[in-house]
Amino acid sequence: MKFGVLGTGMVGNAIAGKLAQLGHEVKMGGREANNEKGQEWAKGAGTKASYGTFAEAAQFGDIIVNATAGVASLAALNAAGAHNLKGKVLIDIANPLDFSNGMPPTLSVVNTDSLGEQIQHAFPETRVVKTLNTLSCTLMVDPNAVANGDHNIFISGNDGQAKETVLGMLQQFGWKKQNVIDLGDISTARGTEQLLPVWIRLWGALGTPSFNFKIAR
Repeated sequence: MKFGVLGTGMVGNAIAGKLAQLGHEVKMGGREANNEKGQEWAKGAGTKASYGTFAEAAQFGDIIVNATAGVASLAALNAAGAHNLKGKVLIDIANPLDFSNGMPPTLSVVNTDSLGEQIQHAFPETRVVKTLNTLSCTLMVDPNAVANGDHNIFISGNDGQAKETVLGMLQQFGWKKQNVIDLGDISTARGTEQLLPVWIRLWGALGTPSFNFKIAR
């Protein structure tokens, strides 16, 4: 499978690195063609890894991962190009965190909308699936690092087949199917994005990002 991973930060590196480790072809995308972080990642991630612009990564991938900063995601996806995203599954793991007033951040989109919904509205011919946005990037790709993997993530999206495709990727990462909770359509991304304020405060209280939510029932 070919993946285009948009974003050269910690999250993009974690996701792209795991996908490459699993044997997928991966092109990381950034704003500039000569982005040093992206080029450095590609050099060290194996023969199936490469780097390009947002548009090049989006064109390359059969599945696209949005790992950009949430407040810049729409601009990044516009740079990627609607024609390059048309018909493809786009996994949105970004959160609309606004750090303009320092820590802790606020949400730039909240209550009556979500970043996931904004992306789906902006790119109606793209199959947007929201997931993996409620935990650290380390645990995204290695759920067994805490509690023997017995904890939960959530998935939101309008397209059932797209969610099944994403579930397959999550299982390759080590997530057990029964621990992935399907919340419903893309509007349910409002709920998972609103977990971030409490997640950030838990990080402060616990002194580590190595934790996750477990739903007991």
